[in-house]
Amino acid sequence: MRTFWDRVRHALCFEIIGLLLVIPLGALAFSKPLGDIGVVGLVGATLATFWNYFYNLGFDHFHKRVTGTTLKSLRMRIFHAVLFEAGLLIVLLPFIAWYLQISLLEALIMDAAFALFYLVYAYVFNLAYDRIFPLPEWRKPQPQQ
Repeated sequence: MRTFWDRVRHALCFEIIGLLLVIPLGALAFSKPLGDIGVVGLVGATLATFWNYFYNLGFDHFHKRVTGTTLKSLRMRIFHAVLFEAGLLIVLLPFIAWYLQISLLEALIMDAAFALFYLVYAYVFNLAYDRIFPLPEWRKPQPQQ
């Protein structure tokens, strides 16, 4: 299992890199001021950071109890990312509509676009993170010579 500080590093890196990508792309895609998308992004990132930590902690405990390891297959990584984004979508929808003064439908479309971006980003980021910072339990024993 990952340590507390490893999970903190994971969450902070995920959100900082994500913001650096999503704020300019969101402003461009939705023709909204960079500052407005920045506020939505920062609030979303703050909520997502807490959600990220607790979601991943709970998911890893559940996954290890069910499978005996925290190592995730491709199918499990996809399920992990989709479930993460669905939970965040529910929380962020009302805030986006209120802050940007747009309808719930417009907010849903915008939130779904952000979720789609983060769905792909989460998969790529977590795959890279796990390769850069692998857990000892994932290392295959070396054959003896």
